[in-house]
Amino acid sequence: MWSGQHLLSMRDADADQARALLTLAHAGEFDPVALSGRTIANLFFEDSTRTRVSFSVAAQKLGAQVVDLGSSGSSVSKGESLIDTAWTIESMGVDAIVVRAAQSGASELISRHVKIPVINAGDGMHQHPTQALTDALNIGRSHGRTAGWDLSGLRVVIVGDVVSSRVARSNVGLLTALGARVTLCGPSMMCPDGLSALGCDVVRDLDSLVPDADVLMMLRIQFERGGGARLASRRLYHACYGLTLDRASRMKRGAIVMHPGPMNRGVEIEGTVADGLTSVIRDQVAGGVLVRQAALRTAILDR
Repeated sequence: MWSGQHLLSMRDADADQARALLTLAHAGEFDPVALSGRTIANLFFEDSTRTRVSFSVAAQKLGAQVVDLGSSGSSVSKGESLIDTAWTIESMGVDAIVVRAAQSGASELISRHVKIPVINAGDGMHQHPTQALTDALNIGRSHGRTAGWDLSGLRVVIVGDVVSSRVARSNVGLLTALGARVTLCGPSMMCPDGLSALGCDVVRDLDSLVPDADVLMMLRIQFERGGGARLASRRLYHACYGLTLDRASRMKRGAIVMHPGPMNRGVEIEGTVADGLTSVIRDQVAGGVLVRQAALRTAILDR
């Protein structure tokens, strides 16, 4: 999970390291001046609302200054490489870099060329480690597993455009490391059988999974990564794989609905379900700030 001082991937998640971060985030007892005098650079070369603002709020709550940079406002738009951009930012004396990029592996590449911590805020279809930690935080809280973050016995069903989803890949790595059983569900062009190589089941029939699921995590169709080309009909998709009010009514007692956002209401999830009592979607957003506070504090002060 941690690669030295960098937080890049959940591919080989270390359960003990994850538990330490989750415990810190869950407690939420952060010194508001822990990172006073430090500067965090948010390099977001891909559109983002939740993650970008969440990292900014997290850094500011720890007393750090934040520099936000996107491709349209940087020399990347003039052809400068990500590495040269990172070198430039590092040379200005920032203390950590948070990177979001459309290219898979971008954060890892940058981490090899700088001496300050790098946190991956999402790279292509590859990884999104702080989102997985956020989801684990909310699963543990919702199911009373915060004492040791042991998710054994819980069944998490991730539904939708899995093949495009860095969130799904990170969640599979982390949640299985914490003991959960993860099942992937979706049409074959969005959730191919080969994804079982991640160490989880692949099932086509969502209705067969709903009654036994402890967590239903709905993913949006990622049109910007070609998801639309794999979609024959939004109406048909919603009928087969959307979390409708009827499907949600068959969830077992205590089960929760999650979505990493942004949502396509009426496609992967019905609006009344997203806003309903079983939904922890807003809690995910709130928990994201705590997780990113924990990640920034740990990367800068403890690694």
